[in-house]
Amino acid sequence: MTVSIDSSATLWSPGPREDKPLLVLLHGYGADENDLFGLVPYLPEGIAVAAVAAPLTPPWPMPGRSWYAIDSLDTRDAAGITTAAEALLAWLEGAAGASASVALLGFSQGAAVSLQALRLAPERIDAVVALSGYAAAGELPLDATLRESRPPVFWGRGSHDDVIPDALVAHTAQWLPDHSELSGRVYPGLTHSISEQELADVGVFLTKWRDAAAAEGDAG
Repeated sequence: MTVSIDSSATLWSPGPREDKPLLVLLHGYGADENDLFGLVPYLPEGIAVAAVAAPLTPPWPMPGRSWYAIDSLDTRDAAGITTAAEALLAWLEGAAGASASVALLGFSQGAAVSLQALRLAPERIDAVVALSGYAAAGELPLDATLRESRPPVFWGRGSHDDVIPDALVAHTAQWLPDHSELSGRVYPGLTHSISEQELADVGVFLTKWRDAAAAEGDAG
């Protein structure tokens, strides 16, 4: 099964985006491209932002979009996550143009797809913000590359998040330090959502990514 992202549904931050680092926002299950776009005012200046719509429609009566099917809270199909990540990378190839640096910010399903895209194309993704999400189980061919390059990843989650199964949280807690330069935080009392403190921490992380991208551009 192959899926594709509707480029016409993508929301872009205002203003010119040429020669700016690009941050791509990936919403969660049952949301759509408008969900995370409201974060734009809280993000660092000097970057372009695109919010994409996931390619699937979840079963009725769930609204919005989904990146991959979920049979139950305890099942997460790595193959479906990979298919979604491949669709994201295909969209990126067409929409991002020659963006010198690309980062992904995903929530829940969007976080899982963001990390999977990093694993599939580590040369294309420079940083990932994974909020209330997880790294898919299993091995991928370029995981060894990530162990060497250790790209920056921010992983934030709430202490009271009961949506992501404990086994996947435990797997991610082992996988990310081994494959990335990990920073992040567990937010006391936070459920499956994003807090103001988490947004502030994400802003610090993305500012470092933006500045590193600018420095690399100047050196080039």
